Amino acid sequence: MSDTMVRVSNLHKSFDLIKAVNGLSFEIKKGEIVGFLGPNGAGKSTTMRMMAGFLSPDAGEVEIAGTLVNEQTVIRAQKHIGYLPENNPLYGEMLVSEILRLSADLKQIPREKQRAAFDFAVKSTGIGEVFYRPIRELSKGYKQRVGLAVALLHQPDILILDEPTEGLDPNQRTEIRSLIKELAKEHTIIMSTHVMQEVTAVCSRILIINNGRLVADGTEAELSRAAKKERALHLEIEGAGIDLALRNLAGLEHIDIDKNESGRVSATLISNESVELRPEISKLAHANNWTIWKLVEREQKLEEVFHKLTQ
Repeated sequence: MSDTMVRVSNLHKSFDLIKAVNGLSFEIKKGEIVGFLGPNGAGKSTTMRMMAGFLSPDAGEVEIAGTLVNEQTVIRAQKHIGYLPENNPLYGEMLVSEILRLSADLKQIPREKQRAAFDFAVKSTGIGEVFYRPIRELSKGYKQRVGLAVALLHQPDILILDEPTEGLDPNQRTEIRSLIKELAKEHTIIMSTHVMQEVTAVCSRILIINNGRLVADGTEAELSRAAKKERALHLEIEGAGIDLALRNLAGLEHIDIDKNESGRVSATLISNESVELRPEISKLAHANNWTIWKLVEREQKLEEVFHKLTQ
């Protein structure tokens, strides 16, 4: 049995003359936490709506847990999905208990099973203390928790979360991030966000889209290596003749070098991405009896990678 929970194949969607999604394809495996990144207007929300079955593609396919999302099968596919839209539509005048009851009815959860569904959703999102309070009285953080509870009521396999921490203060963001990580133990999660720290803190994999196309797919380290055109090595070394030897390394494009009070040499060496300097440095160190205290390759920050791939 395949562990692919989401399969998006050659997806297209236009609004009048605007091409929102343009040939998008990817797969998401069971248990992954996937960060969905892209500039405003890149097609993230449109793609998530099509994945959740709330918007029909012009062309291409979405498959959820082995079920194609189309007019005939969308209800069956949605049984596997918990969807939190970007604007988290809640009725402010309703109690939390009432919105959960309404949602359970709309999801066609039998009345005799609704108590268990409430217990699961309330416990998973930590909203027990506000269960009988009007939604309009809740903080933005608790409103997001209620939105997550609604998405979890039918115990779906997959959670699709569109900007789940948008508008939250730093403490609320931290709480929702922790909640998402906890939910990921039992669910496959796809979440869009503009906050890079969220992706690095929560996600095991990153998809970056731009102009409706997939431009990158991988872990943060994999994207960093794919996006950069140069290598940057940070070196701390001790011995004789280091300066001249390093400057004569084949493939070196730039070097910043400094000698500290302890006699150690600190250096940053820049080379083309295709050039690997570390083996040659190790050979020099062995031949010249140098002591290497530090030798690391600097990874680009996700913000740098995002800018390069979407500019």
